Amino acid sequence: PSLFIGHSFGGTAALQAAGDIPECKAVATIGAPCDTQHIVHQFADRLEEIEQEGEAQVMLAGRPFTIKEQFLDDVANQDIESAIANLSRALMIFHSPQDKVVSIKNASHIYVTARHPKTYVSLDGADHLLLRNPEDAVYVAKVLAAWSARYI
Repeated sequence: PSLFIGHSFGGTAALQAAGDIPECKAVATIGAPCDTQHIVHQFADRLEEIEQEGEAQVMLAGRPFTIKEQFLDDVANQDIESAIANLSRALMIFHSPQDKVVSIKNASHIYVTARHPKTYVSLDGADHLLLRNPEDAVYVAKVLAAWSARYI
């Protein structure tokens, strides 16, 4: 794959994975946290259950997910800060200033940490899942297609 696109924690995962894939030329994140602790914080009240039972059902952005202890171990061992700083790929960051799930501060941190070429696109008025207004997702798709054509 030459283009990695990730939404929310998938964006964080894309930032981490891109450096390990030589074919990857560009990365785009949509509403991504700048670290793995953001996702863990979302289900902090279930950590004890995950550690005791090996897994637990949690709600993330209104959807049920099974989180296993191995996931906690995996995210604890990731250095997202270094991955962003050493990305060496074109980067497009989409984020809404009104995102109530992942603060805009995350996009700012990713942008400041990353090297050029990098681009930030504000999704003003959009919700985290881009569901409130279907045009938000269409806008992301059109801008992403135009931007990525330069790199892939």
